Amino acid sequence: QVHLVESGGGLVQAGGSLRLSCAASERTFSTYTLAWFRQAPGKEREFVAGITRSGDNTYYADSVKDRFAISRDNAKNTMNLQMNSLKPDDTAVYYCAAPPRHFGGRMTRPHEYSYWGQGTQVTVSS
Repeated sequence: QVHLVESGGGLVQAGGSLRLSCAASERTFSTYTLAWFRQAPGKEREFVAGITRSGDNTYYADSVKDRFAISRDNAKNTMNLQMNSLKPDDTAVYYCAAPPRHFGGRMTRPHEYSYWGQGTQVTVSS
C-alpha cells in the first residue's frame, strides 16, 4: 500500500506555470508506476501524465503534451508535474495515483489505479 499526498495547486493566470508535487513515505515508492489525473466540475476524471517506476519513460494526454512534464525522484519519494502555458481548460482538481504494486505498462484509465491522493485544486483564470 502507498499513501500519496499532493501539493502545489493554486490560482494562476492563463499562460502561467505551476508545479505540483506528490509525496509518499513508503520505502516501496520506487516500485510503483505513477500518474497524474484531473477532474473538472461535471466531468469525468481524466488521465494527464504517467511515468514508469524508474522514471525512464513518460507519456501524456494529447491535451497537455508539450506543455506539461512529469518527473520523479525515487530517492526523495516524490513525483512532480511541471505545468506550463496553462489554459482555463486546465482548471481541475489534480490527483496523483498509483496502480497495484509492480504493475507496469501504459495505463491511462482511472479504474487501473488503486491508490489516490486527496487532490489539489488548480484554477487558471482567463
